[in-house]
Amino acid sequence: MTATTSEPIVADGIVVVDKPAGLTSHTVVARIRRLAGTRKVGHAGTLDPMATGVLVVGLNRATRLLGHLQLADKSYDATILLGATSSTDDAEGEVVSTASPAALAAVTAEAIETAVAAYRGEISQVPSKVSAIKVDGKRAYERVRAGEEVALKARSVTISRYDVLDVRPMDGGIEVDISVDCSSGTYIRALARDLGADLGVGGHLTRLRRTRVGTFGMTSAHTLESLAETFTMLPIADVAADTFPRYDADAEQATAIRTGRPLPGLKLAAGRQTAMFDPDGTFLALYEPHGPLAKPTAVFVS
Repeated sequence: MTATTSEPIVADGIVVVDKPAGLTSHTVVARIRRLAGTRKVGHAGTLDPMATGVLVVGLNRATRLLGHLQLADKSYDATILLGATSSTDDAEGEVVSTASPAALAAVTAEAIETAVAAYRGEISQVPSKVSAIKVDGKRAYERVRAGEEVALKARSVTISRYDVLDVRPMDGGIEVDISVDCSSGTYIRALARDLGADLGVGGHLTRLRRTRVGTFGMTSAHTLESLAETFTMLPIADVAADTFPRYDADAEQATAIRTGRPLPGLKLAAGRQTAMFDPDGTFLALYEPHGPLAKPTAVFVS
């Protein structure tokens, strides 16, 4: 769906934004609110200001759909600088230590690959101290900026792909380009920090680009500039049909679905939510099986 910027967007849908560097995810949402002319805007999967790439934004009723979409798996392209640690594990922090030329000279491409291999699969990762994780009700990064010491607990994450794309020795460091597929909750800054620690030279992240969130990739992403010219979004019905099994209800069933009533004798896909549509093709709700009944998990049209 497209619309000119002079028209308020009253439809429900998903906008996939190619977030630029230097903006917070909150700022992007604020700009989408102005472009779409609606207050009902939300996003899934925050990106740091330094990061670029895919930010999934929901409009109107699609904000409720975000929590039901399969957005746990993500892909990133990044660059790690070996040879220096930073206070934030990325280039926005202060350099707190550097490696000697001799230590850097001992780091080979083979050694980097061996170290990276240890992080493939399910791993235990300590998040970056400047993450948004709450510690006693306060964000970890807020405590760090206030001068407090923060110790975060390790958590289990899955790295399904961790490829080294290029290794570039340079004055005072080694740049390593990587590409990662991972589960939600994975910190790429922590991967950079830990790789540098394992190699004994320190490391931090200098570039981060998210290339995929669930099924949403760069091919469907739009810059803020292009959205300002022509506002483009994926209608909620299309997203639901592409994401979930589809059930086309008859008129009587559609009436029941609109009010969230259970449907007896309806066989839906086990272990999954099903997108329910009325005879006109309007997306109504998400239902899932409960014994002999199909019950709603979310109703989007009353």
